[in-house]
Amino acid sequence: MQKNLLLLFSIIIIFTASAQTPDDALRTAWFTQNGTARNMAVGGVMGSLGGDITANHINPAGIGLYKTKELVLSPGFNFNNNSFNFRGTDTTDKKNAFQYGASGIILGWTNHNNPKGWKSDAFALSVNQLASYNNHIQYKGFNNFSSFSEQYLEELVRDRADTNAALSNYIFGSSLAFRTYLIDTIRGPGGSVAGYQSLVPISTGVNQVYNEDTKGGYHEIAIGFARNMQDRLYIGGSITVPIVSYSRDFYYSETDATNNPNNDFAYFKYHEVNKSNGVGVGAKLGFIYKPKEFWRLGFAIHTPQLITFKDEIRSWMETNTENYAHTIKESSDNLNSGNPGTRSYTIQTPLRLIASASYVFREIMNTKKQRAFISADVEFVNYGGARFRPLNAQNDIAKNYYTAANDGVKNYLKSNFNFRLGGELKFDPWMFRLGIAYYGSPYADDYLKAYRLIPSTGIGYRNHGMFIDVTYAYTIINDVNFPYRLNDKPNTFATQTGNRQQFAVTLGFKL
Repeated sequence: MQKNLLLLFSIIIIFTASAQTPDDALRTAWFTQNGTARNMAVGGVMGSLGGDITANHINPAGIGLYKTKELVLSPGFNFNNNSFNFRGTDTTDKKNAFQYGASGIILGWTNHNNPKGWKSDAFALSVNQLASYNNHIQYKGFNNFSSFSEQYLEELVRDRADTNAALSNYIFGSSLAFRTYLIDTIRGPGGSVAGYQSLVPISTGVNQVYNEDTKGGYHEIAIGFARNMQDRLYIGGSITVPIVSYSRDFYYSETDATNNPNNDFAYFKYHEVNKSNGVGVGAKLGFIYKPKEFWRLGFAIHTPQLITFKDEIRSWMETNTENYAHTIKESSDNLNSGNPGTRSYTIQTPLRLIASASYVFREIMNTKKQRAFISADVEFVNYGGARFRPLNAQNDIAKNYYTAANDGVKNYLKSNFNFRLGGELKFDPWMFRLGIAYYGSPYADDYLKAYRLIPSTGIGYRNHGMFIDVTYAYTIINDVNFPYRLNDKPNTFATQTGNRQQFAVTLGFKL
């Protein structure tokens, strides 16, 4: 019996550390296409084009166009320019960071005297940064509708927690609020506890400040193989290994907007540091077919990736309730023997389907005589298909927790389409490129306006077995950010606009 109680207590600590939200699932689902500088310049199209190492991460059949060996390196840089509006107050911020695109090696070879018609094969080993998490988000505003503290109040009421549980069972959130008197008891007859209340004076309003610094990235190693039948049909597949690192340094505060020294609230501050690292496996399969000399049609499927994560969290809170209890500080370290909270689980990323068509002008076989191409991709992503899974499938408490988290994903996210269009003009040895891409909203609620629109341009130079490509892409951002989530009233959120500017260079060498 004692062992079961200890197990239950440890689970409560783990799963109340920081509730799994749809945003956690979206981090490995909603991202714009990244690859070589050439691929980015033409809008990220690679479903039917091929002949670029980025194909190993989009449609692996595209590496089947190679019959020689090639080494590719793709460094780049991001400039994030964020603009937020939170309850009528505008805030801007910037964060710059290094980023890289598809890099690796391709080995292509010709099959002589193959009676089955397979003219050539190709193998590719590459790495690509699918998403960068390096960013700084900051906004503030006046709120007389809701408070960050109400999520703790909801949790204690939902669990029917007694004061002992409130003091000890929620050491990364509600227990900190209770111990610092941000959340206090409501006394009934005879001094009994009749419930809980927040000491934040919501009706007269508070000034809220949200400040978040994030680092890390979503990286993918791809091992691909493709075959070429009579230079008409290309089929290929890749085994992918996603590697995810994410860290978040989060500060939040609410301050009494009235400056009333006698309403039992001056301010509270919350600080949270969490780290998340994951590794997994997935697969990508596709084909490219040339029905006529100048046309290429492509289709690819990206199976859901299974990524196993381990999270760590620490949190601190300081509350000033003026003459009621003055200033009190508390931390999860004090309540957890100096250790962080940990949690292990698996995320299943959404299924992706890509259909594509390309038209290549002039000669196909002799690439030096090609003069231009135009290509388009349509991508379907089932964002609402992302799922959390416990590592211990026999643990009913964990299963129930993640079932609730998955219900949130299904209610919050939906399927949508992404569109990419790009082209190239070639004046040997120079190439000039343009592209545009549109990524639709992943949110089920149409009231939450979100999209990414990315015009791009670039130039390339190819000569004597060496090539260099340079690209500039400008991402127009429209999104939302929730400072906290409540169940008993509509959630307040900040609207995000702004842009991300990307500079990318690719160096390639024929081996």
